[in-house]
Amino acid sequence: MSNPKESEKKSVETTMKIPGMRGPRNFQEIEKPKEGKKTIRRLLGYFKAERILIEVLLAVVIIVVCSSVYAPSLQSKAIDMIAAGSYEKLPSALGFMLVVYGVYCGGTLIQNLLSATLSQKIIKKMREDLFAKIVYLPVKYLDRHPHGDIMSRMTNDVENISNTISQSLSTMLSGVLTIIGTVGIMLWYCPQLALLSCTTVLLTIFVTKYLSKFMRTFFRKRQVLLGQLNGIVEEKVVGYKTVVAYNRQDAVIEEFEQVSDNLKKTGIIAEILGGSMGPLMNVINNTGFVIIAAFGGYFAIKGMVSIGVISAFIVYAKQFGRPINEIAQVYGQVQTAVAGAERIFSILDEECEDQGGTKTMEEAKGVISFEHVNFSYTPEKQVLYDFNLEVRAGHKVALVGATGSGKTTVVNLLMRFYDIDSGSIFIDGVDIRDISMEELRKNIAIVLQDTVLFSDTIRNNLKYSNLEATDEEMIQAAKTSNCDAMIAHFKEGYDTRLTESGANLSHGQRQLLSIGRAFLANPKILILDEATSSVDTRTEKHIQDAMVRLMKERTSLIIAHRLSTIQDADLIVVMNEGHIVETGNHEELLLKKGYYHDLYMTQFAGKET
Repeated sequence: MSNPKESEKKSVETTMKIPGMRGPRNFQEIEKPKEGKKTIRRLLGYFKAERILIEVLLAVVIIVVCSSVYAPSLQSKAIDMIAAGSYEKLPSALGFMLVVYGVYCGGTLIQNLLSATLSQKIIKKMREDLFAKIVYLPVKYLDRHPHGDIMSRMTNDVENISNTISQSLSTMLSGVLTIIGTVGIMLWYCPQLALLSCTTVLLTIFVTKYLSKFMRTFFRKRQVLLGQLNGIVEEKVVGYKTVVAYNRQDAVIEEFEQVSDNLKKTGIIAEILGGSMGPLMNVINNTGFVIIAAFGGYFAIKGMVSIGVISAFIVYAKQFGRPINEIAQVYGQVQTAVAGAERIFSILDEECEDQGGTKTMEEAKGVISFEHVNFSYTPEKQVLYDFNLEVRAGHKVALVGATGSGKTTVVNLLMRFYDIDSGSIFIDGVDIRDISMEELRKNIAIVLQDTVLFSDTIRNNLKYSNLEATDEEMIQAAKTSNCDAMIAHFKEGYDTRLTESGANLSHGQRQLLSIGRAFLANPKILILDEATSSVDTRTEKHIQDAMVRLMKERTSLIIAHRLSTIQDADLIVVMNEGHIVETGNHEELLLKKGYYHDLYMTQFAGKET
């Protein structure tokens, strides 16, 4: 659901064309990095591998700048030849001028191609480093950071850096060189006229700076209001049935119209200010041309300059103002890109998940022991207190209790998604911290309530747990997990491609596939998060039968929500607020008439637990 406050935090940007400027001008909130110099130095490290490409790009930029600075002087000489009636040299002068402009155009094209190539090469390396880091981050990092923020760093921040490298860097470099070259040649031709030309440039900088400040204010406000409007529309469309059920149509329309009216008023002011930039720049530029024409004519009468020099000055004046505007424009883009690089490097600086020891589980039987385990996700709130549990090989152990009692935490610790604060966890007498992470997770399979399937074929989703499995083994796993018949109904069978998260399957079908995937992993230890609460009775029976086959001769830990599904468990562990309050089988716990008895009777009576 869209949130107006979130929209307010996003970059505010609008694009418009300004006469006399090359490309669009962006009015956006400049995001400044916290440690800019350090980040830039680190970012430059990615450029080292492309040293040759950078040197070629620099050479091309210099050629382009020299051509752009030299071309108006050739134009000046051609005009002076026409004015003096020296037509015999004019064709060669025009031909040479055409060559210079051709070099400028060709060089600009090559510059853009080289900048794009440099950008993609650097971004490819950065994107690969970032993704390789993300997949090895500890689970707790991904749990504690919004997934949208991590995705934004992989997409938006990387894209900002890419655009800056491909566009802004060469623009800034060529802009600085163009300013230096243009000012130098203008001073060489006529210092007085050069200084007069600079007055319009100063006026351009002043107007751009202060008008842009007002424009950003209103464009920012417009974007915030637009975010609010989108949020209202999305919220009311998604909740349309509720709106209609309570006859709130008129109130919803009034709310929408109020925000829409504010957006209209703000948008008008923003567009007026935005539209005024172009005409103001035209006025300033034309004023500059008038100054050059008036004073240039006077200097020409005095014999200080020629007519050709005046025409060259008109071109130089325009050429001098353009890079200043461009540098001012790309400065904000560079700042935002550096801030994005800072966020990317913050992920790259995170410690990777501890890969554990070197011991293997080749002959593991599946005996699990929790000894005096204490754990907390955050220091101020402990989740498990002196947790002790012994799970025998091949036994089926169920963890039950109210929400927040610590059931899922036990599983997280066994899988080493999180490391314990104190105590020990053993598998066959070996501390899991001494077992390599790859070996540990290869021998433990999880079937979660919220199934995870990938945008791939059913075949590849089943083989995700065991890439070396043969098709025969895969088909046998599918049959054992009761999903072979379901797959047969698809036209392409095992080669049927699933949409994102298996959206083209029902919840029960996704659950059966996840059980088939666990079968193919052939684990020594199995973890089940009961997943039959959202399916019909018939599908539930298929899933239960598949689970029974899957748990056969395996050590199984079950997080139970429906107590009726774990009555045949060898051991039921009742948890409350991080403590084990009762243990025993179903009959024993009912006879105790304790916490489990109350939970069971509540469910049997059809009430919520």
